[in-house]
Amino acid sequence: MLRVIKNFLPIPNNDPNLFFRYVSYIDVFGIFDRDPFGNWLILKRFIILIAGIPTYWRIAVANQLKVEGTEYLEKLPNQNVYFISNHQTYFADVITFYHIFCSVKWGFGNRVLPIALFAPRGRLFYVAASETMKDGLIPKLFSLAGAILVERSWRAKGENVKRELDTSAGDNVSKGLKFGWVVSFPQGTTSPYAPIRKGTAHIIKDNNPIVVPVVIDGFRRAFNKSGLSYKKRNTELKVKFKEPIYFSPDATVEEITEVVKNIIEQNMPERIARWKNEAV
Repeated sequence: MLRVIKNFLPIPNNDPNLFFRYVSYIDVFGIFDRDPFGNWLILKRFIILIAGIPTYWRIAVANQLKVEGTEYLEKLPNQNVYFISNHQTYFADVITFYHIFCSVKWGFGNRVLPIALFAPRGRLFYVAASETMKDGLIPKLFSLAGAILVERSWRAKGENVKRELDTSAGDNVSKGLKFGWVVSFPQGTTSPYAPIRKGTAHIIKDNNPIVVPVVIDGFRRAFNKSGLSYKKRNTELKVKFKEPIYFSPDATVEEITEVVKNIIEQNMPERIARWKNEAV
């Protein structure tokens, strides 16, 4: 009970503005709280509420959401937590994570209840391709809920490309980690069993975060690629949080990349075979 109450207490910040920094010690409702990118958290929480009400029905009523492992989230610190997951749709995956994180804040465990949206966790970010978040009104709205936008150097508009590496992406993820929790999809695509991008390993080496592996399933069967339209209702959506792990500072980029591939289960032959059978 005390742990749940603690989730609602104000978190002092290092805002460069002295007024906002001092107010953060008593700002229970987060009215004057801003993230490191200058966005107001009160607006972010409002967007999470507005986006969360209709999407709750889609993931937990029209489909069957099964969540495991939220006990690992209950004792996590408020900053420097890095969630890494496989990726199946542009938006449904992230939206589901937000619902779960808000419910964990309220102490609901593996249950996702819509009341948690009225006081959501605001210190959340997710890594997304900038081209995905700029295409249409709904993606732009979702972007305001905490997107850290990156320019993919290897893919654009569904085609393979080669362009300069977006060096600002790592810096922005580091800012997000210093402020709160960041969700990342290290494959950088919704294509199943795609290779792990080494940028994830560099972020882990540079920030030494608590890494929480997540494995999801069912979203590709339930929704279209964007995650905004149904393909098949009454589908079981699985989200499994694994025990947090810590990487040694001496671990190489290649070693971290290999571990990431294993812990998000993107190298399992039997899963690849099952996916190919489902695609036929």
